[in-house]
Amino acid sequence: MSPPSRIRIQSVLYLTPPSVLQRFLRGICQAARLLLFDQSSCNVAVFLGDCSPQPVLGTEDIEPIRSLLLEAGCRSFDYDFFNENLGHCGGHNRLLRDRSGSDYVLIVNPDTCVSPHVLVELLSPMADEKIGITEARQIPLEHQKSYDRATGDTSWASGACSLVRAELYDHVGLYDDAAFFMYCDDVDFSWRARLGGYRVVHQPSAVVFHDKHLSGHGAYLPSEAEKYYSALASLFIATKYSRPDIVTQRLADLDRSPEAIHERAAAEYRLHVANGTLPTPIDKDGSVAQFQTYAYANLRFDYVV
Repeated sequence: MSPPSRIRIQSVLYLTPPSVLQRFLRGICQAARLLLFDQSSCNVAVFLGDCSPQPVLGTEDIEPIRSLLLEAGCRSFDYDFFNENLGHCGGHNRLLRDRSGSDYVLIVNPDTCVSPHVLVELLSPMADEKIGITEARQIPLEHQKSYDRATGDTSWASGACSLVRAELYDHVGLYDDAAFFMYCDDVDFSWRARLGGYRVVHQPSAVVFHDKHLSGHGAYLPSEAEKYYSALASLFIATKYSRPDIVTQRLADLDRSPEAIHERAAAEYRLHVANGTLPTPIDKDGSVAQFQTYAYANLRFDYVV
């Protein structure tokens, strides 16, 4: 009989509204209850890291949250106020410093609400020891990237909600917070996992609601921070995965953009070039990196607005 699974759930907060955090925690409680009903020997621990200028949680908030999670069967709850904005990538790395005793780590955004079945469904494929990451299906906006409908294999797994085999961090390293503040850190980590011989699998039966701001016509409305960091990340990911041709084209596109935020991203990248602080290129034969589309994967469908 295999030993019980020890699952670490962690999320990074940044100015997260109380109502959003409460919704997130309700989902985690439901998922923990169902997992422990299905596999009573599992251990679930919850960790929140806070990158906000001021703590999202006061001392009066922590014990009620701990009680809520313990009542749902979770083993423990920890809250860490970082007192600096480390970004999605750096925040998770800070939490992962003390990951001993974990078999799996659920990386999940606080602006999500996981389905009750999400832990059970994400854990199920892990019976195959070659699978390093299982990814949940996001609603209402799914990622357009394709996946093999028979095996679930996909180019990369989103950091919005994915279960990671804990040993993977020991084998391929943590998230690259030197290159990525937010965006593409999950792409890079997935590609390094695949370079290390692990599979990355999309699990459509594991569902998570990911809150997105949409226009009245259903178009996604990115924030200025999203525009800036996604543009900068697109340059760093192409640099790291040995595609200087894409970097050149992307810089030209950003230079032509009418948005000042894109000019800032291009200038920041050029500053890294001048300072010699670009990531070291890997995967020079393109064995895992996919740059055929903006989704860093073949498209399963495309949004038409």
